[in-house]
Amino acid sequence: MTIARWRRWLAFAAIGAALTACGSPSESAPAPPPPSTPAAPVVSTAAATPVEGPLPQSRPVRLDVPSIGVSTGPITDLGLDADGALEVPGDAVTTGWYTGGPTPGETGPAVLAAHVDYNHVPGTFNRLKDLRPGDEARVQRADGTTAVFTVYRVERYPKSRFPTDDVYGDTAGPELRMITCGGDFDRSTRNYADNIVAYARLSQAYR
Repeated sequence: MTIARWRRWLAFAAIGAALTACGSPSESAPAPPPPSTPAAPVVSTAAATPVEGPLPQSRPVRLDVPSIGVSTGPITDLGLDADGALEVPGDAVTTGWYTGGPTPGETGPAVLAAHVDYNHVPGTFNRLKDLRPGDEARVQRADGTTAVFTVYRVERYPKSRFPTDDVYGDTAGPELRMITCGGDFDRSTRNYADNIVAYARLSQAYR
């Protein structure tokens, strides 16, 4: 196991616990209905210049996933909390990037996390479970390049059996992981039972 892989493994060993704050509907309030999300803007690549991957390091600044209506504002940095678990965004609409892993477009699994819902507000990744193989996720980067990832797999895992190495282990090329909570909501613990993970590979890049 490489040092980089070991760092990622340590960071995400507690990912199930780290993402338990993905929603907190109370006993007296029903869960919110699915959001009416606007369609993500269509980005024309007709005049874009193709870029060879893997890409150099450059932090993500925006995420668009047209098939599920995701078009984010600025992406925040996520680190580890005092218990060594992954931090989570502080509200329903913010998306975070784990700074201890690769940037999107570098070799390895870059990780973006967002809530499925939070304080009765539908989260950015409320429809992550609806992604299908072939759907695209576009990550705009600070260096002016856009990394386009094609989804090849979407899984739901019980948090008690999260496959850390499968999700965060080394990959041959640039990949993206989008993660949120899912499954049943346990009102006694105020936690979701599962995590939803979308896997995607870099399919093109342009500036």
